[in-house]
Amino acid sequence: MQRSRPQSSGHAPKQKNQIRIIGGEWKRRQLKFPNAEGLRPTPDRVRETVFNWLGQDLWGKTCLDLFAGSGGLGFEAASRRARKVIMIEANHSVSKTLQENRQTLGASNIEVLCMDGMIFLDKNKETFDVVFLDPPFHSDLLGKALAKLAPHLAETAYVYVETDKWPTLSGWRTVKKGKAGMVHYGLISRDTPNEDVEVHDGHF
Repeated sequence: MQRSRPQSSGHAPKQKNQIRIIGGEWKRRQLKFPNAEGLRPTPDRVRETVFNWLGQDLWGKTCLDLFAGSGGLGFEAASRRARKVIMIEANHSVSKTLQENRQTLGASNIEVLCMDGMIFLDKNKETFDVVFLDPPFHSDLLGKALAKLAPHLAETAYVYVETDKWPTLSGWRTVKKGKAGMVHYGLISRDTPNEDVEVHDGHF
């Protein structure tokens, strides 16, 4: 008796510890990332939404991925023709994998730095058009980063925020916001450029 074969879904199974670039020059390329505490790649559908908000083409933009992790947001921005993407990652093994992925893609517009994000903000003097803030959940890093970010923002900059609990923001304007499962995400911009801001939330 001939056994029936299972129907194929038409999609290759997603590999463990891999992310897929959604759009741009490296669309559909798969990138690896290591196991690390707090490392939580931004889901595909959230990244797709975010880059619909930002525009599919980031030509000429300078971007900062402050808690790079898997690098999904930074690689996506670079794939969409950002002029420069700086990825900051404090974990040495994760940073090493980001470097390997950068070399695999031949991404000359990406710079990977293995260092603490707060130290980077204290020492670096550059300004950015887009900043990605996706720190480990249940940490105080989001509030700390937002408090230091003002000198690093171009006049029309957008900041992407991803967190487990959306904060109450003083001095910031929420441009777009969404929720996917337990993930809250959105784009914010400065209400008044070049002034200090405060972040108020019992979680931070």
